[in-house]
Amino acid sequence: MYNIIENRKKVIMDFVESPMYVPMKAKELATFFGIEKAKRYELNEVLQELLLEGKLEITKRGKYRKPEHNFLIGEFMANQRGFGFVRVEGRESDIFIPAEYVNNAMNGDTVKVVIDVENGEKRAEGHIIGIEKHANVQVVGYYQKNNRFGFVLPDNTRLFKDIYIPETRGKGAKTGDKVVVEITDFGGDKRKPEGKVVEILGKNTDAGVDILSIAKSFGLPEKFNEDVENELKSIPTKVLKKDIRGRVDFRDKVTVTIDGEDAKDLDDAITLERNGNIWHLGVHIADVTHYVKENTALDKEALHRATSVYLVDRVIPMLPRKLSNGICSLNQGEDRLALSCIMEIDEKGNIIGHNICESVINVNERMTYTAVNEVITNSNEETKKRYAEYVDLFHDFKKVSDLLRGARTKRGSIDFDLPESKVILDKNGKAVDIKPYDRNAATKFIEDFMLAANETVAEDFFWQDIPFLYRVHENPDPEKMKSLAIFINNFGFTLRRKNDEVSPKELQKLLANIEGSDAEPIISRIALRSMKQARYDTVCVGHFGLAAKYYTHFTSPIRRYPDLQIHRIIKENIKKGLSGRRIEHYRAILDSVALQSSQMERRAEEAERETVKYKKCEYMLNHIGEEFDGIISGVTGFGIFVELENTVEGFIKMADLEGDYFVYNEAGYELVGEITKKKFVLGQKVRVKVYDIDRLAKRIDFKLVKEKNGRGD
Repeated sequence: MYNIIENRKKVIMDFVESPMYVPMKAKELATFFGIEKAKRYELNEVLQELLLEGKLEITKRGKYRKPEHNFLIGEFMANQRGFGFVRVEGRESDIFIPAEYVNNAMNGDTVKVVIDVENGEKRAEGHIIGIEKHANVQVVGYYQKNNRFGFVLPDNTRLFKDIYIPETRGKGAKTGDKVVVEITDFGGDKRKPEGKVVEILGKNTDAGVDILSIAKSFGLPEKFNEDVENELKSIPTKVLKKDIRGRVDFRDKVTVTIDGEDAKDLDDAITLERNGNIWHLGVHIADVTHYVKENTALDKEALHRATSVYLVDRVIPMLPRKLSNGICSLNQGEDRLALSCIMEIDEKGNIIGHNICESVINVNERMTYTAVNEVITNSNEETKKRYAEYVDLFHDFKKVSDLLRGARTKRGSIDFDLPESKVILDKNGKAVDIKPYDRNAATKFIEDFMLAANETVAEDFFWQDIPFLYRVHENPDPEKMKSLAIFINNFGFTLRRKNDEVSPKELQKLLANIEGSDAEPIISRIALRSMKQARYDTVCVGHFGLAAKYYTHFTSPIRRYPDLQIHRIIKENIKKGLSGRRIEHYRAILDSVALQSSQMERRAEEAERETVKYKKCEYMLNHIGEEFDGIISGVTGFGIFVELENTVEGFIKMADLEGDYFVYNEAGYELVGEITKKKFVLGQKVRVKVYDIDRLAKRIDFKLVKEKNGRGD
């Protein structure tokens, strides 16, 4: 079969490259070669192969020719209505692809795109000429059995075609099963994709299958491979005496961890002492690299995962639980190996000195954010009595936190305090409540200590000029800042720009000015959307949001691979320095580590969001027909998004906005009635009724009950 296809490729390419050839559609090529109708699918397969190899391209009119244009490569993002966008690395805006020019690309595919129209400040428009790499090799969906075959309806609503499953490839799946399908043929214009069932997850109604399906759809790994399991056998459950030799011993220092009640992977601990006017803050981080050696199966799997993923009902860890919850977790009363950053902090919150060392620690108390906050904020007598020996320490933590935060605020660090929510599940995994995450004083000072350590380590290794991984957040796009300035002006606020650039301090001032106002949630959200996405890089370009020249991720090696990677570099440098050979080694690998880590971080964030959206839909199923107050959180050309006080977001279709025909004003983020001039604008308070819910599409539909004029009235 392979030789037949290769021969046909050669015949077609010989014809295409001949002087007599003019671009033809597949049907015209079939006619030219005398291919009968029943066999034309074979020609389509050959043409698809040639497109994938880049030997042919397809025009907007569906004609095949040799590539003549400069094309770009990017990720295709499909819309449920058939059109899509291509995100190209390095381009500020996506490229719009009309439905008729998608050319069988599926959501997530890496595609070749030709730009047809550059629209100045608006999105460019183009067409897809080929698929570089298919993203959806495996798809999760709902199986339906027919007489002699089956088909799978993908959970991902941006995959528009159901997948044909031959009778012999169904693996015994029954109607109603959630299955994982491996696509064996991606089909074409008139042919559905074909596949085989490789895993049956369970009935659609079984507990946990909903979240498992989402995890599988993102390709999140469920188990560790055999090589990893074999390596785990040689890792001890207790710290060995020989491993302590040569380390700084902090076991006599009062040491605490402070985490959420449910946390099991405790990778940071704190010590604090005062010497005159100087505070000595110790941030002690689990020494994961002592157990995860470079190029082992454990290390390769950790890089492959790159991050732990926190879904609503489960954690998919980067490292096996023997490490993440065991020997690497800084558990109370257990000796643990650590990498410590001891910082000297003056009365103004400046870090005036530091030391980074390999250490051994023993945690005195495993604290929770709630308990510490009860002591330092609420002065709860019962909690203070229980932790009497640590009360003074917690208040000292607060003092140092205030110093560090004050210094960071002074230079312009931005704090987006947007509401986050936690979905509460019952024992069967059903959503029963939605509560805001409590960001209290204890969570803030742990955040301050971790930021201080991350900055300190980054600056140290930047000036040593050693290959390193940094956490970077570039300056926002000037055009987006211009749009933000115009938008907030409608609320009576201003944003000063110099040479079209905005400093972090100006954004900080804006957030301070809007604090407590009705406009705060919307302006904060729009400002955040106007920022670039933080990522990992080998070049230290600074962190705009933190107003920091140097920043890295040092404090979470149990759950983030970049932290683990820089620990390896730090330790090697502490012990014997990096030789020229080792410097070249790290220079050779770090760019790919940064890219992999950034990509897997985005995947994890998207998977986490999707599970929360799904469970919010499940929760709101019990509230269909009920009315709620909300604010308009998004305005589009096809309707408005409304966010309720419990952070649930739903959509009101344009067709359901009665009384006028509404036109979208992009610059003002508003819909305006042509006759009545009635407006629907960001931040406007509205009352809505829950109308319909589609859990599969993770969509909640509202109907408007009442609106008020203007923003936040």
